[in-house]
Amino acid sequence: MPILEVKHLYKSYPTFELKDVNFSLEPGYIMGFIGKNGAGKTTTIKSIYNLVKKDSGEIYLLGKKVEDYSEIELKQSVALMLGGMNIYSNSKIEVIGEVVSKFYKNFNKGIYESLLKKFNLDKSKKFKELSNGMKTKFLLTLSMSFDAKLLILDEPTSGLDPFSRDEILEVFQKYIEDGKHSILFSTQIISDLEQIADYITYIKDGKIVLSDEKEKFCDFYRLINCSKEDGEKIPVSMLLGKRESDFSFQALIKKEDEHKLPYGVEVILPTIEQIMIMIERGVKNESIN
Repeated sequence: MPILEVKHLYKSYPTFELKDVNFSLEPGYIMGFIGKNGAGKTTTIKSIYNLVKKDSGEIYLLGKKVEDYSEIELKQSVALMLGGMNIYSNSKIEVIGEVVSKFYKNFNKGIYESLLKKFNLDKSKKFKELSNGMKTKFLLTLSMSFDAKLLILDEPTSGLDPFSRDEILEVFQKYIEDGKHSILFSTQIISDLEQIADYITYIKDGKIVLSDEKEKFCDFYRLINCSKEDGEKIPVSMLLGKRESDFSFQALIKKEDEHKLPYGVEVILPTIEQIMIMIERGVKNESIN
C-alpha cells in the first residue's frame, strides 16, 4: 500500500491552477519533488497536509483519505516542514523539545538527543539565536523524533553549506532504511536528488510532467547534439526543448522518438538538470549568436 497517493488533484487560484496532479510514494523510499519556483510544489504539499482545501481529487495518507484525519491524527502520522517556519522563537531549544515531546505520543527521546548531538545543536540557545542552517537542523530533529511515517519537506537543504547538506541527506537515508518510513522533499538542488532520491516527480505550470524512478526518469528522455543544419531536419513536434546557435543545435526528445532522428546525430542520456532546463526552455525560436 502506498504511504502517499495523490489522484487527480485540482486546485484553482486567480492566477494559478494545479491540474490533474497524480503521483504515489511507497514505504521505504525518498521522492524528490522538482520544478521552477511557482510551478506548484508548495501548493501540492499544502494540499497533501490539508492546509489548502483542494477543489477536487483524492489524497491518501497511509491508505486513509486526508480529510478523514483529525488534525491531531494527521500531525502524529505525518511530519511537515515548510520554509520559513518559526516556532517559540524566544524559547530555548531544550524547552521546545520538552513541549513537543508531550504532544507526540511516539516521541523518541533517544533519537531526539542523538540528532541534537549529530547536528551539534546547543540546547541552551534560544531558537531565534540559531543560524538559518541550525534552525533547519533543529526543525528536522523534531520532525524525525516522533516516528512520523511520512516526512514532507519543502526545500529542507536550501541555503545550507555542502557539509550540512550532506549531513542531512545522510540522516534522511538512515530514516527510511527500515522500509516503513518515506520522505517527500522539494528542492532546487539537483545534486541532492542525484545523491539520495529513489523517485523524481517533476511539476511544471501546475501539471506533472513525469513521475518515476530516478533512473527511469532520465531514461525516458534523450539529449541530442548536432549541427544547426541537421537540427533543422528534425520535426519540431519531436522536440521538448531546444538550444541553438548559428552553428550548433541541442534538444531534448523522448527516448521513443530516437529512431526517427537523422543519421549521425549524437544522442546521450540527459541528467535531471538537463531535462529540467530543456523542458523549461521549450522550443521557442531563440538563437545564441
